[in-house]
Amino acid sequence: MRTFSLLKGLPVIEVKSGTKIGEVSDLSVTGNGSVKGLIVKRGNLFKKTFLLRVENVHSYGGDGVMIEDAHVLEQDQTPPEFTFEHHERLSGRMMLSQDGDELGLLQDVYFLEEVGTIVGYELTDGFFSDITDGKRVIKAVDPPAIGKDAIVVNVDNLVNEVSIDVDVPQLPE
Repeated sequence: MRTFSLLKGLPVIEVKSGTKIGEVSDLSVTGNGSVKGLIVKRGNLFKKTFLLRVENVHSYGGDGVMIEDAHVLEQDQTPPEFTFEHHERLSGRMMLSQDGDELGLLQDVYFLEEVGTIVGYELTDGFFSDITDGKRVIKAVDPPAIGKDAIVVNVDNLVNEVSIDVDVPQLPE
């Protein structure tokens, strides 16, 4: 299980040649809330974006995403339904329960790399709330309903909510 924040910026390396093909810049998400693939930026001066489907990833490491061959990258002419940070951005959207309760703003997602299933959502209520209360991770029971203004999830009375403490650097006196 990975979070998108751990993958962002990692190099994409071709296993056959050891060549860096590009780097992970975003996450492509379908309308039913599953990860379609990674968006990879390629090039030096003029960067082009490519889709690396989840099923075409050889392995995920702490220092890179490995692929068998650069030909698995797809230059998709149509924009994805949603991305995490760019087109139809999911990051920062309000998450609501099916009961109509605000859960917080989406900050990160936890997903199973091999199949692209999102299994958890990291939420924030803002910087100061994160310091005092910590961030929350919730697990949705069903796939989310992703709309223009909010993401609606069935969280089964927040039984899976977990707090994550945030380390804050001390300011010099």
